[in-house]
Amino acid sequence: MRAQLATTSYDSELTLPRSGLLGNFIGGKWIKPVSGRTMAVENPCRRDTIAMVGAADKQDVDAAVAAAKAAFPNWRRMAARARGALLTELGNRVSAHAEEIAKVLAAETGNALRTQSRPEVASTAEVLRYYGGVVSEQKGETLPLGPGIFSYTTREPLGVVGAIIPWNSPLVLAAVKIGMALATGNTLVLKPAENAPLAVIKVAELAADMFPAGVFNVVTGTGTEAGAPLSNHPDVSKISFTGSVEVGKLVAHAAADRIAKVTLELGGKSPCVVYPDAATPEQLDTCATNVINAMRFARQGQSCTAGSRLFIHRDVFEPVVAKVVEKLKAMKVGDALDEASDIGAIINAERYGEVCAFIREAVDRGAKVEIGQVPAPANDTDGFMPGPVVLTGVDNSWRVVREEVFGPVLVAIPWTNEDEMIGWANDTHYGLAAYIFTNDITTALRAAERIDAGWLQINRAGGQIPGMSYGGAKQSGIGAEYSIEGALESYTYRKSVTVTV
Repeated sequence: MRAQLATTSYDSELTLPRSGLLGNFIGGKWIKPVSGRTMAVENPCRRDTIAMVGAADKQDVDAAVAAAKAAFPNWRRMAARARGALLTELGNRVSAHAEEIAKVLAAETGNALRTQSRPEVASTAEVLRYYGGVVSEQKGETLPLGPGIFSYTTREPLGVVGAIIPWNSPLVLAAVKIGMALATGNTLVLKPAENAPLAVIKVAELAADMFPAGVFNVVTGTGTEAGAPLSNHPDVSKISFTGSVEVGKLVAHAAADRIAKVTLELGGKSPCVVYPDAATPEQLDTCATNVINAMRFARQGQSCTAGSRLFIHRDVFEPVVAKVVEKLKAMKVGDALDEASDIGAIINAERYGEVCAFIREAVDRGAKVEIGQVPAPANDTDGFMPGPVVLTGVDNSWRVVREEVFGPVLVAIPWTNEDEMIGWANDTHYGLAAYIFTNDITTALRAAERIDAGWLQINRAGGQIPGMSYGGAKQSGIGAEYSIEGALESYTYRKSVTVTV
């Protein structure tokens, strides 16, 4: 058994949110949960408590939704450019406090400060500014129906939006929900993940004096105690959820019962395809870097867009795998707050155990481990920090290939026949992301047309850029985010007005 760690003082490292113990920001005020209950937020790298936050339940959700409902009539009538100016200012405030927010984010998520948390804070500000800038483009249409008839359409907000976000990228996903909902004239109740609410609370503190009371509300609590009541609330007109397929189905059922709108982003098992011309000797280093970035190794593989199924043409299979392994050996796994760390920690003991089980099962079945090992049991480690794992000797029927591991585990499979490889890529109930690496544009576009995914990258392995349409096919979700088009489609309805003149 591991030795019990003493609680570490974070006073010199982190500027924690002042409102953490309250947790609920409702109607323009920080309010304690009605029950008075709290929950611990832990650092997965050190396995100690960072802070206690309020644990909301149905009573708090009811109060937040009531505040949002009351604020909606005036907020929807505010000029779009005025709403946009507030979002832009919030983005500026995030930038001004970027370093302190990034350190809190790293501590609670285990995402390395240098490689992940600082870039996420920068993206958060960029997303808020994007929606602040494009919000005034909510244009309708005029319809030429004939002489004496004037017909036009407008985009109208839905009402109260309930948003539920996960722990892997909590800050930028909060910004997406905030930007899309508030820009289009809706009011918002946001529930952060119980494992990582602190950075979101810090942003809420920055926004506390900006929006009219009730426009932007936050409740912190578990999915069962706070998320479910929010999804089921009769006055919530739309739910935007990012998380697992299993929970997404529950959210969809809750919304269907009252014909509410829903946006779901539910993960993926994304194919990463390497054609031989992308891995010539002079391009091999770049190819391996792209594979590592697509897999999101620096985020411990905890990304719904992780390119975790690597299909490499047999002619270049061995050199690509060898170069990926070489580069992974140079990446440092360590404390997320350490500037030297490239890779941090899995979020909690439960997820760590699941990742370990996937690796152990594959190894026991005969997979070849190119790099990595079965991590130590949770009780025997001081931090949930498994190293990168690359497995070969598997095929598309294995569980580690078919299910979302949500850990730093990449499976590599050789291919020779393109039709067969495309079939493997599509042989999944997921359809979120895909990565294609080739220098031939015809080959790239042909593969992109045939792969079933909502978000594809060709010769690029980076994350989302504001303005992109980001959403999945199949069971990876419903709706799109990150773009103004997605916001208009998912957060407004079209009103048609016809006048006889």
